[in-house]
Amino acid sequence: MDNDKFIFCLEGVPDVEANQTTMVVKILEEIALNQGINSIYKTCDTIEGLEESLQALLYRDHHFEDYEIIYLVMKGQENNICLHDYYYSLEEIAELFEGKMKGKIIHFANTKILDLNPEESQYFLDITGAYAISGYGSGYNKIASSSTLDKTFFSLCQEHDDVVDIVEALHEKHYALCKLLDFRLYY
Repeated sequence: MDNDKFIFCLEGVPDVEANQTTMVVKILEEIALNQGINSIYKTCDTIEGLEESLQALLYRDHHFEDYEIIYLVMKGQENNICLHDYYYSLEEIAELFEGKMKGKIIHFANTKILDLNPEESQYFLDITGAYAISGYGSGYNKIASSSTLDKTFFSLCQEHDDVVDIVEALHEKHYALCKLLDFRLYY
């Protein structure tokens, strides 16, 4: 993969009007400085905000094909996300992304659990067109995935074309953390 691939990060926050620098922003800046992987960061506090950000990315950003990873940092439970105290299933999110994520890896931070059965993962991939969906089977657990595992995962996505190679390399580098947070990738 080219090293000029980007990460599009969308973080769910309580209020988009509150202009604050989150830990995720700091980590994305660190990734840009240390690994040379650039990103676009946006926040949303409603499903409409998520949809607007996605539409802006798709239709106004001429470099959309360069975004290899769509990084979603949102709270939720198992196979849903929570925005503004409303829960949305991954099926609803898949329909929102319908056909728009061709070749992308949709990656969830461990602020929510990702636990898909084979039918659910295949549905998500078929509807969105995504190459893979990844995340963690274990929630926050006082360890933010963004601090170590996500950074390594993003770097490996730049180095390898095959998701199997990415997962193997991630486990080689951080086996204990992968097990503790229960890293998962569906493709």
